Amino acid sequence: MSPVYDCSDEAQLLSGMRHARQAIGRGELVVLPTDTVYGIAADAFSPRAVQRLLDAKGRGRQQPPPVLVAGTATLAALVQEVPEPIERLVGEFWPGGLTIVLPSQPSLAWDLGDTRGTVAVRMPAHHIALEILEETGPLAVSSANLTGRPAAVAIDAAIGMLGDDVAVYLDAGPSATGIASTIIDATSLVGPRGENAPEPRVRVLRDGAVTREQLRVVLEDLLEPDPEPEPGGPR
Repeated sequence: MSPVYDCSDEAQLLSGMRHARQAIGRGELVVLPTDTVYGIAADAFSPRAVQRLLDAKGRGRQQPPPVLVAGTATLAALVQEVPEPIERLVGEFWPGGLTIVLPSQPSLAWDLGDTRGTVAVRMPAHHIALEILEETGPLAVSSANLTGRPAAVAIDAAIGMLGDDVAVYLDAGPSATGIASTIIDATSLVGPRGENAPEPRVRVLRDGAVTREQLRVVLEDLLEPDPEPEPGGPR
C-alpha cells in the first residue's frame, strides 16, 4: 500500500513533504490537502503524469485538470493576459476557492488534455499545498475521487477510491470547507473583439466556495446574469 503521512506529526510531515516532492519529480501522483477538498496532483508539465491523473480518476482528456499555483506571478506566466477585472478578483479571493479560466500562454510546452487553448488556475489557501507548489512549480490538481463520486474531504475516502494509483498521501485531517472551488470563465475578457461582438462577460462554470453575490460585488455588470429559476421551483 502507498504510504500515508500524518501531517499533524512534525516528523511525518517533513518526511511526507520530501517524499511527495520526489514522487512529483518522478511523474507519480500525490494526494494533498487543500482549503476546499483533497486533491490528486501531478506535474503539470509532464504529459505522462497528467495522463496518469486522468486515468486514476477514470476521466477523459475532454475534462482537463485545473492547475494550482503558489502565487499571482505564476498565474501571469501561465496565461496570455491577466485582465484588470481578474486582478481585482485575485486580490479579493486568492488564495482561496476561486478557479479562473483564461487563454493559456501558447509558448508553454504542456498537455493537460483538450483545453481548447485555455487553462484553469487557482491558488489554494493551505500551507501544505502552497509549500509543495513553491518547491515543484505548477501542479495539475483535480479533486481526489473517482469521476462521478463525491470529492474526498478526508484522506480515507481518497485512499478508498484511488488506492495504489497514488504514490504518496498527505493526511491533514478533514478538509477545511469540503466545498469545491467556484470556477469562472474569463476568456472573453482577453484579446481583440470585433465591431459586432457581444459584450465580454465572466461566466460561472461551477458554483462553489465563492458565491455569485461575492463575485458580483467585484465584477458588477461584467458577471453574467444569474440563471433563471426552474419552472415550478422556488422563487
